[in-house]
Amino acid sequence: MKLNIAVFFGGESVEHEVSVISAHQAIDALDHEKYNVIPVYVAKDRKMYCSDLLLDLTNYKDIPALLHKCTQVDLVQEDNKVVIHPVHTGLFHRKDLFTVDVAIPVMHGTNGEDGTIQGFFEMLKVPYAGCDLIAAAVGQDKVLQKHTLENSGLPVTPWFWVYGEELETKQDEIIEKVHGIGYPVIIKPACTGSSVGISIAHSDAEYIACFENARQYDAKIITEKVIKPMRELNCSVLGDTFRAEASVLEEVYHAADNELLDFKDKYEGGSKSSKTGSSGSKGMASTTRNVNPDLPDGKTDEIRKLALETFRVLGSSGVCRIDFMMDADTNKVYVNEINTIPGSLAFYLWTASGVSFPKLMDRLVELALDRERRRSRMTFSYDTNLLSTYSAPAGTKASKLG
Repeated sequence: MKLNIAVFFGGESVEHEVSVISAHQAIDALDHEKYNVIPVYVAKDRKMYCSDLLLDLTNYKDIPALLHKCTQVDLVQEDNKVVIHPVHTGLFHRKDLFTVDVAIPVMHGTNGEDGTIQGFFEMLKVPYAGCDLIAAAVGQDKVLQKHTLENSGLPVTPWFWVYGEELETKQDEIIEKVHGIGYPVIIKPACTGSSVGISIAHSDAEYIACFENARQYDAKIITEKVIKPMRELNCSVLGDTFRAEASVLEEVYHAADNELLDFKDKYEGGSKSSKTGSSGSKGMASTTRNVNPDLPDGKTDEIRKLALETFRVLGSSGVCRIDFMMDADTNKVYVNEINTIPGSLAFYLWTASGVSFPKLMDRLVELALDRERRRSRMTFSYDTNLLSTYSAPAGTKASKLG
């Protein structure tokens, strides 16, 4: 019997469109002989939709027209099953559309990669691929992530964080901290991705302008020392905290006149491989990159080990991508950040590692089911008779519902 695999994508994140592309790549890679694949599109207003029309990427050129033809749905738990229901039912409409055996979130950024949808799946008790709620939340919040990495002895660049609103009352203190790090610095919203809201400052005036831009996207703002000259290197990890493996490395590039790998570099560039010379423009796979880059002796092994340790200390699972920076003069390596649902699910790194995209998707399904089996053996609550013996304090009265 085929498993019903629901792929969730979209969301109200600034990475909405990237999510749509990544999800379609994942849907195409799933073995349709083994799985019934159900696309679940999460619109920017958080409403969910199902339809075979969602499988055609060309239909997204006019999203309002597309959604008008789709069925708005919700998910409910019925008799130990999770069922996709249409929101609006009529006499001649089916009361349910599908059951869900495994959910695969391919939602980047806010409400998809940050633990929100993972919490939704956990409430429903549906097996889901990728990081659990806590690992997803820590992985998305760069402040919590950097504290964890630093506390675990992993190498990170000099950094500090403040709340965006503190610019109004503590501007001098913030600038003093910047001077302590030294320009140039990079300013980041704590919880965005795809380089949205991220910029580099070389002076106090630039810093204030960059800070103002960043705080449009998040309440917490991170400032880090820029490593220059720098090589940007990535490694993917697949597995869970019990067993994981690291992919080959890639070195990523950006336009010659850009200091920062920006959204355009990531998703509109012309990818290249030192092995294949192939090119294209599909999601994160479009980044200009060199797979298996030539690095100083021992650095490839060092980065792969750091990737596995980063994955472990953050409690990650599924497929992640860990981004690194290497000082091109000293060859010192720093962990930059983890991407718990990386663009294109980092399939290009696994293809180069000898794991096909369909095999990668099989592994994500297996990991989701394995985690659910482990959790089914754990104790999350126990019976008590507290309420049977509880008496309200004198003078108090419970409010009446309805």
